Amino acid sequence: MPLQNRVTPFGDIVAIDQRGLFTGNRGILHDPATRTLGKRRWTSKAWLICTCDYRDRRRAVMGGRSWTELFFLDEAVALAAGHRPCFLCRRPAALRFREAWAAGQELPQPSAGAMDAVLHAERIGRRAHPAPGRPIDLPDGTMVANAGAAFLLHGGLARRWTDRGYGPPEPLPRAERLLTPPSTVAALRAGYRVAVHPSVETGHA
Repeated sequence: MPLQNRVTPFGDIVAIDQRGLFTGNRGILHDPATRTLGKRRWTSKAWLICTCDYRDRRRAVMGGRSWTELFFLDEAVALAAGHRPCFLCRRPAALRFREAWAAGQELPQPSAGAMDAVLHAERIGRRAHPAPGRPIDLPDGTMVANAGAAFLLHGGLARRWTDRGYGPPEPLPRAERLLTPPSTVAALRAGYRVAVHPSVETGHA
């Protein structure tokens, strides 16, 4: 039985058999004695995207009290859920993300805390972000919602997110709303490139 620590593009934390490419955290959310989540879904505004392999360190997943290990299919899902790259274990990606964030906002490069504050406000208002124009006009790596499903935009087409990976490419003439926070979409438009799951290319979810 998988632990409840997989994150969907909607930001929900669920129990599915999908480890994915990245881990991350939102603070301490679990009881280490039972390895189950409590009622809180975040205890910190710093929602991070971390590497699964950092200096050969090994952790007992949801067995300690320092943070709750969450897992994402790929970086696109993590960004859609409202996370950002970690400045410790993914520093090169974090620096590129901050540079693109600043370019997308036409502002000086922000501190990590400043980005977290903006992302937190956007996460709270998640349901109020309509998808502007046609999905095809959004940058690669953006995720949108339509008819209750999440789609990754990649190469001018959409890939449906599932608990097994991405489905085959398909046209998506409209989307109901953005899942990726607007400030992150601006960073993608400014040139930040996300790491995506191999099923994007194979089309076999």
